[in-house]
Amino acid sequence: MNTVQSPSPTAMSGASTSSSSSSLSHNPSLVASNKIVADRLTYEKSIYTRVIPTGLTRPSPEISVVIPVYNEEENVDLLYSKLVSALDQLGRAWEAILVDDGSSDQSYNKLKEIAAGDTRIKVLRFVRNFGQTAALAAGIDHALGDVIIPMDADLQNDPADVKKLLEKLDEGYDVVSGWRKERKDELFLRLIPSWTANKIISSISGVRLHDYGCSLKAYRKEVIKDVRLYGEMHRFVPIYATWLGARVAEIPVNHYARQFGQSKYGISRTFKVVLDLITVKFMAKYFTKPIYVFGTAGLASWILSFLIFGWMVVLKYYYQTSFIETPLPVLVAVFFLMGMQLLLMGLQAEIMMRTYHESQGKRIYKVKSTLNVDGELS
Repeated sequence: MNTVQSPSPTAMSGASTSSSSSSLSHNPSLVASNKIVADRLTYEKSIYTRVIPTGLTRPSPEISVVIPVYNEEENVDLLYSKLVSALDQLGRAWEAILVDDGSSDQSYNKLKEIAAGDTRIKVLRFVRNFGQTAALAAGIDHALGDVIIPMDADLQNDPADVKKLLEKLDEGYDVVSGWRKERKDELFLRLIPSWTANKIISSISGVRLHDYGCSLKAYRKEVIKDVRLYGEMHRFVPIYATWLGARVAEIPVNHYARQFGQSKYGISRTFKVVLDLITVKFMAKYFTKPIYVFGTAGLASWILSFLIFGWMVVLKYYYQTSFIETPLPVLVAVFFLMGMQLLLMGLQAEIMMRTYHESQGKRIYKVKSTLNVDGELS
Protein backbone atom coordinates (compact mmCIF):
# COMPACT_ATOMS: atom_id res chain seq x y z
CA MET A 1 0.00 0.00 0.00
CA ASN A 2 1.39 3.36 -0.99
CA THR A 3 1.83 5.97 1.71
CA VAL A 4 0.77 9.50 0.86
CA GLN A 5 3.37 12.02 1.94
CA SER A 6 2.63 15.65 2.68
CA PRO A 7 3.94 18.06 0.06
CA SER A 8 7.33 19.65 0.61
CA PRO A 9 7.65 23.36 1.30
CA THR A 10 9.13 23.90 -2.17
CA ALA A 11 6.14 22.37 -3.91
CA MET A 12 3.63 24.30 -1.83
CA SER A 13 5.29 27.62 -2.51
CA GLY A 14 4.78 27.22 -6.26
CA ALA A 15 1.04 28.01 -5.97
CA SER A 16 1.63 31.63 -5.06
CA THR A 17 5.04 33.20 -5.43
CA SER A 18 4.15 36.88 -5.25
CA SER A 19 2.64 36.93 -1.77
CA SER A 20 3.80 33.69 -0.21
CA SER A 21 4.86 35.17 3.14
CA SER A 22 1.64 37.15 3.70
CA SER A 23 -0.67 34.33 2.58
CA LEU A 24 0.96 31.88 4.94
CA SER A 25 0.59 34.19 7.90
CA HIS A 26 -3.12 34.96 7.24
CA ASN A 27 -4.39 31.68 5.82
CA PRO A 28 -5.94 29.65 8.68
CA SER A 29 -5.63 26.42 6.68
CA LEU A 30 -1.86 26.50 6.93
CA VAL A 31 0.19 26.22 10.07
CA ALA A 32 3.92 26.86 10.25
CA SER A 33 5.69 24.91 12.95
CA ASN A 34 9.19 25.82 14.06
CA LYS A 35 11.24 23.13 15.75
CA ILE A 36 14.61 23.76 17.34
CA VAL A 37 16.71 20.63 17.21
CA ALA A 38 19.63 20.45 19.66
CA ASP A 39 21.64 17.29 19.96
CA ARG A 40 24.43 16.38 22.34
CA LEU A 41 26.59 15.45 19.34
CA THR A 42 26.68 19.03 18.03
CA TYR A 43 27.35 22.44 19.42
CA GLU A 44 25.17 24.14 16.82
CA LYS A 45 21.39 24.48 16.93
CA SER A 46 19.49 24.24 13.65
CA ILE A 47 16.03 25.66 12.97
CA TYR A 48 13.80 23.86 10.48
CA THR A 49 10.59 25.55 9.33
CA ARG A 50 7.89 23.19 8.15
CA VAL A 51 4.62 24.26 6.50
CA ILE A 52 2.00 21.55 6.89
CA PRO A 53 -1.69 21.74 5.91
CA THR A 54 -4.08 21.72 8.88
CA GLY A 55 -5.31 18.22 9.66
CA LEU A 56 -2.43 16.53 7.92
CA THR A 57 0.76 15.26 9.50
CA ARG A 58 3.79 13.78 7.84
CA PRO A 59 3.59 9.98 8.18
CA SER A 60 6.21 8.23 10.23
CA PRO A 61 8.98 6.99 7.96
CA GLU A 62 9.03 3.31 7.10
CA ILE A 63 12.61 3.51 5.81
CA SER A 64 15.60 5.26 7.35
CA VAL A 65 18.74 5.63 5.24
CA VAL A 66 21.84 6.37 7.32
CA ILE A 67 24.82 7.95 5.53
CA PRO A 68 28.11 8.98 7.18
CA VAL A 69 29.66 12.00 5.47
CA TYR A 70 33.30 12.98 5.80
CA ASN A 71 34.79 15.54 3.42
CA GLU A 72 32.41 14.72 0.56
CA GLU A 73 31.51 18.24 -0.59
CA GLU A 74 31.77 17.25 -4.27
CA ASN A 75 29.41 14.30 -3.81
CA VAL A 76 26.70 15.70 -1.52
CA ASP A 77 24.45 17.36 -4.14
CA LEU A 78 24.57 14.43 -6.55
CA LEU A 79 24.03 12.00 -3.68
CA TYR A 80 20.89 13.86 -2.63
CA SER A 81 19.58 13.89 -6.19
CA LYS A 82 20.10 10.15 -6.64
CA LEU A 83 18.72 9.40 -3.20
CA VAL A 84 15.47 11.28 -3.75
CA SER A 85 15.05 9.81 -7.24
CA ALA A 86 15.42 6.25 -5.95
CA LEU A 87 13.47 6.50 -2.69
CA ASP A 88 10.49 8.44 -4.09
CA GLN A 89 9.81 5.53 -6.43
CA LEU A 90 9.34 3.10 -3.54
CA GLY A 91 5.91 4.41 -2.54
CA ARG A 92 6.91 4.37 1.13
CA ALA A 93 7.57 7.16 3.59
CA TRP A 94 11.29 7.62 4.12
CA GLU A 95 13.92 9.71 5.81
CA ALA A 96 17.65 10.09 5.26
CA ILE A 97 19.97 10.77 8.18
CA LEU A 98 23.29 12.20 7.06
CA VAL A 99 25.96 12.35 9.76
CA ASP A 100 28.72 14.87 9.19
CA ASP A 101 31.70 13.15 10.80
CA GLY A 102 33.73 16.29 11.51
CA SER A 103 34.26 17.31 7.89
CA SER A 104 36.82 20.07 7.29
CA ASP A 105 35.42 21.10 3.89
CA GLN A 106 32.02 22.51 2.88
CA SER A 107 30.12 19.24 3.34
CA TYR A 108 28.11 20.47 6.33
CA ASN A 109 27.12 23.75 4.68
CA LYS A 110 25.78 21.85 1.67
CA LEU A 111 23.92 19.43 3.92
CA LYS A 112 22.43 22.38 5.77
CA GLU A 113 21.13 23.89 2.53
CA ILE A 114 19.57 20.58 1.49
CA ALA A 115 17.94 20.03 4.89
CA ALA A 116 16.42 23.52 4.79
CA GLY A 117 14.53 22.60 1.63
CA ASP A 118 13.58 19.00 2.44
CA THR A 119 12.54 17.99 5.94
CA ARG A 120 13.03 14.32 5.10
CA ILE A 121 16.75 15.02 5.21
CA LYS A 122 18.01 14.94 8.81
CA VAL A 123 21.54 16.13 9.57
CA LEU A 124 23.74 15.35 12.57
CA ARG A 125 27.07 17.11 12.98
CA PHE A 126 29.89 15.72 15.11
CA VAL A 127 32.20 18.06 16.98
CA ARG A 128 35.16 16.18 15.48
CA ASN A 129 35.93 13.10 13.42
CA PHE A 130 34.87 9.98 15.34
CA GLY A 131 34.97 7.49 12.47
CA GLN A 132 32.51 5.61 10.29
CA THR A 133 31.25 3.27 12.99
CA ALA A 134 30.41 6.13 15.37
CA ALA A 135 28.63 7.98 12.57
CA LEU A 136 26.54 4.92 11.73
CA ALA A 137 25.73 4.39 15.41
CA ALA A 138 24.53 8.00 15.74
CA GLY A 139 22.38 7.70 12.64
CA ILE A 140 20.85 4.43 13.84
CA ASP A 141 20.11 5.94 17.26
CA HIS A 142 18.15 8.76 15.60
CA ALA A 143 16.41 6.61 12.96
CA LEU A 144 12.62 6.33 13.12
CA GLY A 145 12.01 3.85 10.30
CA ASP A 146 11.12 0.18 10.64
CA VAL A 147 13.90 -0.63 8.17
CA ILE A 148 17.36 0.92 8.51
CA ILE A 149 19.66 1.07 5.48
CA PRO A 150 23.26 2.27 5.87
CA MET A 151 25.23 3.34 2.81
CA ASP A 152 28.32 5.37 1.87
CA ALA A 153 28.31 8.98 0.69
CA ASP A 154 31.01 8.51 -1.96
CA LEU A 155 28.51 7.46 -4.69
CA GLN A 156 30.12 4.04 -5.00
CA ASN A 157 26.88 2.54 -3.66
CA ASP A 158 23.79 2.87 -5.84
CA PRO A 159 20.66 4.19 -4.07
CA ALA A 160 18.59 2.37 -6.70
CA ASP A 161 19.65 -0.91 -5.06
CA VAL A 162 17.57 -0.03 -2.00
CA LYS A 163 14.52 -1.38 -3.82
CA LYS A 164 16.20 -4.78 -4.30
CA LEU A 165 17.21 -4.91 -0.64
CA LEU A 166 13.64 -4.20 0.46
CA GLU A 167 12.21 -6.82 -1.88
CA LYS A 168 14.54 -9.43 -0.42
CA LEU A 169 13.71 -8.28 3.11
CA ASP A 170 10.00 -8.73 2.33
CA GLU A 171 10.66 -12.42 1.68
CA GLY A 172 11.02 -12.87 5.43
CA TYR A 173 14.66 -12.03 6.08
CA ASP A 174 15.83 -9.82 8.94
CA VAL A 175 19.09 -8.65 7.37
CA VAL A 176 19.97 -8.30 3.69
CA SER A 177 23.62 -7.62 2.91
CA GLY A 178 24.92 -6.16 -0.33
CA TRP A 179 27.58 -7.98 -2.32
CA ARG A 180 29.77 -5.85 -4.59
CA LYS A 181 30.18 -8.67 -7.08
CA GLU A 182 31.65 -6.43 -9.79
CA ARG A 183 33.73 -4.24 -7.52
CA LYS A 184 35.50 -1.22 -8.99
CA ASP A 185 38.54 -0.86 -6.73
CA GLU A 186 42.31 -1.34 -6.87
CA LEU A 187 43.39 -4.96 -7.02
CA PHE A 188 46.30 -5.10 -4.59
CA LEU A 189 45.33 -2.35 -2.14
CA ARG A 190 41.61 -3.08 -1.87
CA LEU A 191 40.39 -6.23 -3.59
CA ILE A 192 42.93 -8.79 -2.38
CA PRO A 193 42.97 -7.60 1.28
CA SER A 194 39.15 -7.47 1.24
CA TRP A 195 38.86 -10.96 -0.24
CA THR A 196 41.27 -12.31 2.39
CA ALA A 197 39.45 -10.58 5.24
CA ASN A 198 36.06 -11.87 4.06
CA LYS A 199 37.36 -15.44 3.95
CA ILE A 200 38.80 -15.15 7.46
CA ILE A 201 35.63 -13.59 8.86
CA SER A 202 33.38 -16.21 7.27
CA SER A 203 35.58 -19.03 8.54
CA ILE A 204 35.80 -17.80 12.13
CA SER A 205 32.22 -16.57 12.51
CA GLY A 206 30.51 -19.38 10.61
CA VAL A 207 28.36 -16.81 8.75
CA ARG A 208 29.12 -17.19 5.04
CA LEU A 209 29.00 -13.85 3.24
CA HIS A 210 31.02 -12.76 0.23
CA ASP A 211 31.33 -9.10 1.19
CA TYR A 212 31.28 -7.98 4.81
CA GLY A 213 32.77 -4.61 3.86
CA CYS A 214 29.83 -3.46 1.75
CA SER A 215 28.12 -0.64 3.65
CA LEU A 216 24.86 -1.06 1.74
CA LYS A 217 22.70 -3.33 3.88
CA ALA A 218 19.10 -3.46 5.10
CA TYR A 219 18.19 -4.22 8.71
CA ARG A 220 14.90 -4.56 10.48
CA LYS A 221 14.90 -2.06 13.32
CA GLU A 222 14.48 -4.66 16.04
CA VAL A 223 17.63 -6.43 14.87
CA ILE A 224 20.02 -3.48 14.94
CA LYS A 225 18.61 -1.07 17.52
CA ASP A 226 20.05 -2.99 20.50
CA VAL A 227 23.46 -3.57 18.93
CA ARG A 228 26.21 -1.32 20.27
CA LEU A 229 28.92 -0.59 17.73
CA TYR A 230 32.59 -0.03 18.56
CA GLY A 231 35.82 0.03 16.56
CA GLU A 232 35.07 -1.21 13.03
CA MET A 233 32.30 -3.53 14.19
CA HIS A 234 29.55 -2.14 11.97
CA ARG A 235 30.59 -4.70 9.36
CA PHE A 236 29.91 -7.53 11.83
CA VAL A 237 26.24 -6.72 12.47
CA PRO A 238 25.11 -9.65 10.25
CA ILE A 239 27.15 -11.93 12.51
CA TYR A 240 25.52 -10.54 15.65
CA ALA A 241 22.11 -10.91 14.00
CA THR A 242 22.74 -14.52 13.02
CA TRP A 243 23.87 -15.42 16.53
CA LEU A 244 20.60 -13.91 17.83
CA GLY A 245 18.57 -16.08 15.47
CA ALA A 246 17.94 -13.60 12.65
CA ARG A 247 17.69 -14.69 9.02
CA VAL A 248 20.43 -13.18 6.86
CA ALA A 249 20.55 -13.03 3.05
CA GLU A 250 23.01 -11.56 0.56
CA ILE A 251 22.31 -10.14 -2.91
CA PRO A 252 24.56 -8.61 -5.60
CA VAL A 253 24.48 -4.81 -5.77
CA ASN A 254 26.00 -2.23 -8.08
CA HIS A 255 29.37 -0.70 -7.32
CA TYR A 256 30.96 2.26 -9.05
CA ALA A 257 34.42 3.75 -9.08
CA ARG A 258 34.83 6.87 -6.98
CA GLN A 259 34.42 9.98 -9.15
CA PHE A 260 35.16 12.76 -6.67
CA GLY A 261 37.23 13.11 -3.54
CA GLN A 262 39.63 10.63 -1.99
CA SER A 263 39.04 7.26 -0.41
CA LYS A 264 39.12 7.18 3.40
CA TYR A 265 40.01 3.49 3.50
CA GLY A 266 43.47 1.93 3.56
CA ILE A 267 45.09 -1.46 3.89
CA SER A 268 45.60 -0.84 7.63
CA ARG A 269 41.87 -1.33 8.09
CA THR A 270 42.30 -5.04 7.30
CA PHE A 271 44.39 -5.55 10.44
CA LYS A 272 41.88 -3.61 12.54
CA VAL A 273 39.10 -5.80 11.20
CA VAL A 274 40.93 -8.96 12.29
CA LEU A 275 41.38 -7.59 15.82
CA ASP A 276 37.71 -6.60 15.96
CA LEU A 277 36.76 -10.06 14.77
CA ILE A 278 38.65 -11.63 17.69
CA THR A 279 36.69 -9.34 20.02
CA VAL A 280 33.39 -10.26 18.38
CA LYS A 281 34.12 -13.97 18.66
CA PHE A 282 35.07 -13.66 22.32
CA MET A 283 32.00 -11.58 23.14
CA ALA A 284 29.69 -14.01 21.39
CA LYS A 285 31.05 -17.21 22.89
CA TYR A 286 32.45 -16.23 26.28
CA PHE A 287 30.80 -12.96 27.25
CA THR A 288 28.76 -14.62 30.03
CA LYS A 289 31.51 -17.10 30.99
CA PRO A 290 34.90 -15.37 30.69
CA ILE A 291 36.42 -17.66 33.34
CA TYR A 292 36.38 -20.43 30.71
CA VAL A 293 38.94 -18.53 28.64
CA PHE A 294 41.16 -17.13 31.37
CA GLY A 295 40.75 -20.16 33.63
CA THR A 296 41.64 -22.63 30.88
CA ALA A 297 44.72 -20.62 29.96
CA GLY A 298 45.68 -20.32 33.63
CA LEU A 299 45.34 -24.03 34.30
CA ALA A 300 47.35 -24.83 31.16
CA SER A 301 50.08 -22.50 32.40
CA TRP A 302 50.10 -24.24 35.79
CA ILE A 303 50.29 -27.69 34.20
CA LEU A 304 53.23 -26.54 32.08
CA SER A 305 54.90 -25.15 35.19
CA PHE A 306 54.57 -28.48 37.05
CA LEU A 307 55.82 -30.45 34.04
CA ILE A 308 58.91 -28.26 33.81
CA PHE A 309 59.45 -28.65 37.55
CA GLY A 310 59.21 -32.43 37.18
CA TRP A 311 61.79 -32.43 34.40
CA MET A 312 64.02 -30.21 36.49
CA VAL A 313 63.90 -32.80 39.32
CA VAL A 314 64.69 -35.59 36.89
CA LEU A 315 67.75 -33.67 35.65
CA LYS A 316 68.82 -33.04 39.23
CA TYR A 317 68.67 -36.58 40.58
CA TYR A 318 69.22 -38.72 37.49
CA TYR A 319 71.61 -36.61 35.44
CA GLN A 320 73.30 -34.68 38.25
CA THR A 321 72.42 -31.34 36.67
CA SER A 322 72.11 -28.54 39.17
CA PHE A 323 69.01 -26.32 39.16
CA ILE A 324 71.09 -23.22 38.55
CA GLU A 325 72.71 -24.70 35.43
CA THR A 326 69.49 -24.43 33.46
CA PRO A 327 66.81 -21.74 32.97
CA LEU A 328 64.14 -24.20 34.11
CA PRO A 329 63.60 -22.68 37.60
CA VAL A 330 62.87 -19.32 35.97
CA LEU A 331 60.39 -20.92 33.58
CA VAL A 332 58.66 -22.70 36.47
CA ALA A 333 58.22 -19.42 38.31
CA VAL A 334 57.08 -17.53 35.19
CA PHE A 335 54.42 -20.06 34.17
CA PHE A 336 53.19 -20.51 37.75
CA LEU A 337 52.75 -16.76 38.26
CA MET A 338 51.20 -16.40 34.79
CA GLY A 339 48.64 -19.09 35.64
CA MET A 340 47.79 -17.35 38.90
CA GLN A 341 47.36 -14.02 37.10
CA LEU A 342 45.13 -15.51 34.42
CA LEU A 343 42.88 -17.17 37.01
CA LEU A 344 42.53 -13.90 38.91
CA MET A 345 41.73 -12.07 35.65
CA GLY A 346 39.03 -14.65 34.95
CA LEU A 347 37.46 -14.16 38.36
CA GLN A 348 37.56 -10.40 37.91
CA ALA A 349 35.93 -10.71 34.50
CA GLU A 350 33.16 -12.87 36.03
CA ILE A 351 32.46 -10.19 38.65
CA MET A 352 32.36 -7.48 35.95
CA MET A 353 30.05 -9.56 33.77
CA ARG A 354 27.60 -10.09 36.64
CA THR A 355 27.74 -6.40 37.54
CA TYR A 356 27.03 -5.47 33.92
CA HIS A 357 23.93 -7.66 33.68
CA GLU A 358 22.49 -7.22 37.17
CA SER A 359 23.04 -3.47 37.53
CA GLN A 360 21.17 -2.77 34.27
CA GLY A 361 18.60 -5.53 34.51
CA LYS A 362 20.00 -7.16 31.36
CA ARG A 363 19.30 -10.82 30.71
CA ILE A 364 21.66 -13.35 29.20
CA TYR A 365 19.01 -14.51 26.71
CA LYS A 366 16.62 -13.02 24.15
CA VAL A 367 13.04 -14.28 23.69
CA LYS A 368 11.63 -14.23 20.17
CA SER A 369 7.98 -14.93 21.04
CA THR A 370 5.77 -16.39 23.79
CA LEU A 371 2.55 -18.37 24.02
CA ASN A 372 0.14 -18.25 26.97
CA VAL A 373 2.58 -16.12 28.95
CA ASP A 374 1.02 -13.34 30.99
CA GLY A 375 2.92 -10.06 31.20
CA GLU A 376 6.63 -9.45 30.90
CA LEU A 377 9.48 -9.92 33.31
CA SER A 378 10.51 -6.73 35.04
